Amino acid sequence: MLANPPAFSALLFGLSGCLVDFGARTLPTAMQRLYPGQRAEQLNAAHSALEQRLGRPPSAGERQALDQALSEAACEHAEATPGALVQLQQLHQQNVPCAWLDELPRDASSTLATPLPHWLAAAPGRVGRPWPAPDACWQALMDLQVAQLDGCVLISGEPRLLQAGLNAGLWTIGLAACGSLCGQTPADWQTLAAAERDQLRTQATLTLYRLGVHAVIDQLTELDPCLADLGLRRQKGEKP
Repeated sequence: MLANPPAFSALLFGLSGCLVDFGARTLPTAMQRLYPGQRAEQLNAAHSALEQRLGRPPSAGERQALDQALSEAACEHAEATPGALVQLQQLHQQNVPCAWLDELPRDASSTLATPLPHWLAAAPGRVGRPWPAPDACWQALMDLQVAQLDGCVLISGEPRLLQAGLNAGLWTIGLAACGSLCGQTPADWQTLAAAERDQLRTQATLTLYRLGVHAVIDQLTELDPCLADLGLRRQKGEKP
């Protein structure tokens, strides 16, 4: 009989579209308010998304306007996603080091994180190279004083952050329903017909697996069995 799987060394979470802000709507909402009528598209980090939208480097005033719009949108979307608070409480009781990562400006990230417990570490938003470079993941683990990469897991619905986790050598769990790939608010998600939800979920799941993530779930309510499965895979000698 196999012994109990080894404990995980640390868990890193995305903020928007993972722990809070179901659908990762903060950045799209801010951009739509600043530039109404523009075609919706997959956005990068806030200020690079602004340059992408404008087709040129933004001015200081345009950056400031975006930061203000992001802070306002964050106030509206600062709500924990299903299962987030329960999972964090369990991990805290198990003494598993945890932190969240995000690319939004500090004020917007801090506002989004208000529903989360005070003990949960916040990784600096602008450390080293941007995602998908691994710098932010490594820095977060160093800040948590994690001694080894073995057994470290990143959970996110943002493909660029998941790619950063893969580049950092972490186990990765993608979130299909609550992340940016589906991009639906909780209310909009619930009002979709079942067939529409299934189609969006399937497309997001395939995109995440093509990226190379190790597992995909809809949202954090499904994290426990997913971590148990990763634990068994580790126990059998699989490496990320």
